[in-house]
Amino acid sequence: MTSAARPSPSSTAPAAPSTPSSPSSVGGVSPHDRATAEPDPDATRLVVTRLRAAGCVFAEDEARILLESANDRDALEALLRRRESGEPLERIVGWAEFAGLRVGITAGVFVPRRRTEYLVRRTLTELRHRGVDSPVIVDLCCGSGAVGLALGTALPRARIIAADLDPVAVACARLNLAAVGGATYCGDLYAALPDELRGRVDTLAVNAPYVPSDEVRLMPPEARDYEPLATLDGGEDGLALHARVAAGAAEWLAPGGSLLIETSERQAEGTAALVAAGGLAAVIHRSRRRSATVVSGRLARS
Repeated sequence: MTSAARPSPSSTAPAAPSTPSSPSSVGGVSPHDRATAEPDPDATRLVVTRLRAAGCVFAEDEARILLESANDRDALEALLRRRESGEPLERIVGWAEFAGLRVGITAGVFVPRRRTEYLVRRTLTELRHRGVDSPVIVDLCCGSGAVGLALGTALPRARIIAADLDPVAVACARLNLAAVGGATYCGDLYAALPDELRGRVDTLAVNAPYVPSDEVRLMPPEARDYEPLATLDGGEDGLALHARVAAGAAEWLAPGGSLLIETSERQAEGTAALVAAGGLAAVIHRSRRRSATVVSGRLARS
């Protein structure tokens, strides 16, 4: 869970559910699997106008989602007023699009950012390069479980484990990960994991908070006003959680296993140094298209 700017659905164009949904009804379902009726053009124009006046950058996309999510005019008005007040669209409709899937979102849970799809892509690339047939994957600091859900969907034979400090997030992730048979645990980083995983994890996929404490106040209101501070604040330099994750990774990874952790461009060298200090061979990966940065660290084979 990070503070990276997100283009899902508050600022991009996913397909929409017919009604606001709970995680159990949307986790693991492709947006394209849900047919929707074409909204009335006049109603669309009116909603777009109001959303633009409220400052929504992708008003047309958001209008379609709200129109398809409302059962009637009164319901639409209620949803629209919530969005005009600044409430995140993902929280209003109950889902976020991530890696082509609808991930259920509940109040108080970090909304997965689209840039984190790069963490998923890098993880899949690493696993395929290593030829791991049935990987054990841990989604650490899992939030809604979006990363684990995407990986489990792409790798049906994978064993998916997700953990987070926040019981609200763990409950949300449990519903989402049911689609891929994932297990969820609540606790502080590695303390949440079962002991039998020590030395057996093929991949640790981590999206821990990395916003410096003094910069949280500069974040968009949708994040700072609606998401728990603990899901955004990465400490004085933004790398406090990265340091702890990197320091403990080697104990949990299988020989040849990898840690992959999302970071920012300007913090990449710092994250890589922490990963190297943890005894892993660190590499920085960047995606200009997604404005995303991931540091990977490989444990040597014994």
